[in-house]
Amino acid sequence: MPGPRLIGDYLAQLSAELPARIVDELADGLDETYRCYLGQGLDQDAAARAAVAEFGEPRVVAAAFTGASSGRRTARRLLAAGPVVGLCWAIALITARAWQWPVPLMAPVVLGVALITVIGLLAAAALGRQYRLVCRAAAAACAGTAILDMTVASTVLAIAPALMWPVAVAVALSAGRSGFAVRSFSRALLG
Repeated sequence: MPGPRLIGDYLAQLSAELPARIVDELADGLDETYRCYLGQGLDQDAAARAAVAEFGEPRVVAAAFTGASSGRRTARRLLAAGPVVGLCWAIALITARAWQWPVPLMAPVVLGVALITVIGLLAAAALGRQYRLVCRAAAAACAGTAILDMTVASTVLAIAPALMWPVAVAVALSAGRSGFAVRSFSRALLG
């Protein structure tokens, strides 16, 4: 039966790029389309070719799912919030004269490396072309964002000599972003 084999090959190409749950949904739709063409009098081969042609090239279908994934949307939202939260932290730390605090020299280095890593993961999720990579990078970036925000906020609250309004604003923004990242983790991972 060459017709169903063509559909099987098509679904195998999609399976290489998309999760099984998405491919299963596409398989149902493709089967319905195939049966519709059979009902119109086409033979199995012609019906399979018509159904596959109607669905489009596998790489185009995968790209559409990648572009619409919740991982990509989450990464873009976190990237957009980053400069605002970062600016608030810069103002808070400058206002509080953080350079005078008793912080080990390696702490800012580790924080900087972690921040660059999270930004890289967010960029990979926002711009990536492979569905699984986008979802995994977005989930890792969500976890990293939450950990960074909680670490910075708790450290500043523990070390700062007095709570000033810029610190309170930065902590509140970090808490909000951290909450969003935690809530978005599983959706980002699943796409």
